[in-house]
Amino acid sequence: MPGARRAGGINKRCECRGEDGKRLGSKCPKLSKRNHGNHELHQELPPGDKAARRRFRRTGYATVGDAETDLGRVRAILDLAGDDEDAARRVSDLLMAVMRDREPIPSTEDVKRRLAGGVPMDQSMTVGEWLQTWVDSKKTKRTTTSGYRSHIRVHLLPGLGHYRLDRLNVAHCQAFFDSIDERNESIAAENAARREQERRAKWGKSSRPPAAESARLAVERENLAAMPPYRLITGPATKQRIRATLRMALNAAIRRQHITFNAAQWVELASGKRPKAVLWVDRHVEHWQKTGERPSAVMVWTPTQIGRFLDVAEESRLYAFYHLIAFRGLRRGEGVGHDSVNTDLENGAITIAAELVVDNWEVFEDTPKTDGSAATIALDSLNVAVLREHRVRKAREREEWNERAALERAQGLDTADWVETGKEFVDIDGSWLHPEKVSEEFRRIYRRAGLPPINLRDLRHCAATLIHGGGGDMHAVKETLRHSTIQLASDTYTSLLKEVDQEIAERAAGLVPRARRGDVAPVAE
Repeated sequence: MPGARRAGGINKRCECRGEDGKRLGSKCPKLSKRNHGNHELHQELPPGDKAARRRFRRTGYATVGDAETDLGRVRAILDLAGDDEDAARRVSDLLMAVMRDREPIPSTEDVKRRLAGGVPMDQSMTVGEWLQTWVDSKKTKRTTTSGYRSHIRVHLLPGLGHYRLDRLNVAHCQAFFDSIDERNESIAAENAARREQERRAKWGKSSRPPAAESARLAVERENLAAMPPYRLITGPATKQRIRATLRMALNAAIRRQHITFNAAQWVELASGKRPKAVLWVDRHVEHWQKTGERPSAVMVWTPTQIGRFLDVAEESRLYAFYHLIAFRGLRRGEGVGHDSVNTDLENGAITIAAELVVDNWEVFEDTPKTDGSAATIALDSLNVAVLREHRVRKAREREEWNERAALERAQGLDTADWVETGKEFVDIDGSWLHPEKVSEEFRRIYRRAGLPPINLRDLRHCAATLIHGGGGDMHAVKETLRHSTIQLASDTYTSLLKEVDQEIAERAAGLVPRARRGDVAPVAE
């Protein structure tokens, strides 16, 4: 009852003990002195589940005014429950936890917010516990949720998981991201040391090393084996994505009224700009051959290099797959997930309606990355011809597989017929193509062609150069590659297309034969 909750007050007590060793408390004769002892508040609380009496106590106040202030806070919190017995029990639980853990008395506004939201009154939830609760409730795409889980498992739990959720502040978050930078410096130094040790442990000549040199190399190789392996640094873009995950989780905690402030929002990070696409022109190839360094994370072949790749790729059963990506810019998952029914060779168009996605090596079918990714793309006559040849080859593969399967079953082997999946590009038995399988084949082909390295996703970027070289502007690039905005396409390809324009200008200048100035004969008057 409200009256019972008001039972309480302020006493003065000290730590003095009598002859029996017991504390004198309020019976100490020195308490009348102004500076002797401390003030203590006590307040009766509503009973708990077991109807046991509970009392809030706190001592150590230097003045009676300080004690009265906190007693007023305790009573204001108790008044929030009114005649609601459940709310009174929850408030009582909270105050008992505050007394037990010697926590500051919470504000009336904070307790009122928690009561209204129906959230637990116990404020001891950690950041790690909330992150796990939040990610388990996510209804996003499977790969998106897996990305959140990766950020939480690898970075956020070790770095911030131990903090109490309601006490996480900007300083904690900033220190966490600064520690990633410090770890990156250590990783970079260890990687550089390993590269140098690999150089020392390598003979580097075609002849066999002499005995003395062999002994030295053996020691160097032992030293190399004892060094940590190469590790990847956490780049600016990844840090931005980690912060985005933390920010979303904390916003969800605010909506659930666990907290009122999002500390991740105010962290200062270096810009995680998208890397610019760079063309593999001769100077870049020469630098890469000497140092092994790429000018950008996104490297793109010139039209001549694309042609060399496709020439070698013609021997592969996946030739049409790579040809389609190079000219029309499909993503890897869209290519392996593309259904034959969505290919209209008569009218020269394909419709992107599905993709195959890898999550921990498991492949599953999903809708395209964004609504804008699900679109119809025009096919040129060359791609139509290549796809027709591909279908002839696939029909021959199906027939040969089924004939072999029938023969092997006649011999007692358990060999299944060709799998009808409806996909345009399939494995040798008709089943889904694992996305990583086409990446492995892609790397084998460009190495045979003697080309500088790019990733399969960068073959999609090559389509931008071909679209632009064929007269398309940035809008045409954006529409074909299905970027969400033209700004995204511009940020990625502006520098790349400038290099393409320079190459075109150089070739145009070379079309006009010119004599050297010194060799030009004077015109007779």
